[in-house]
Amino acid sequence: MSSEEVSNTIQKQHLLDLRYLQMARIWAENSYCKRRKVGALLVKDRMIISDGYNGTPSGFENNCEDEDNKTKPYVLHAEANAITKIAKSNNSSEGATLYITTSPCLECAKLIIQAGIKRVVFSDAYRLQDGIELLTRAAIEIKQVESL
Repeated sequence: MSSEEVSNTIQKQHLLDLRYLQMARIWAENSYCKRRKVGALLVKDRMIISDGYNGTPSGFENNCEDEDNKTKPYVLHAEANAITKIAKSNNSSEGATLYITTSPCLECAKLIIQAGIKRVVFSDAYRLQDGIELLTRAAIEIKQVESL
């Protein structure tokens, strides 16, 4: 591949990353959480194979925060919802890319590793970086893309 072809491939991937992140931001609007709305898309071979947003488990009330405006401990993160949703389907997340509006926490990073996801693209950094550090240790490609 020539350097021009490599440059075009990188540019095309960057445009795809921007578009999928934009879609993840739109998907985040489905969240009932007030403090932070997070959306996630799992993409494999340029197809969305799963999606998720942060919220309470199925069958629970749709209030993510308690009376002190703290996130309830059983609220699921967007990436956890996307990963568990794929587990209920006939699809596999092996080799997929996770697009998420906020970088993953440590617990979600463990799920990402176990799900065989090979690439994580996010826009906003979470206040703790231990999830990103674990993904780096697992040799998962990480890319932060600034919001549009």
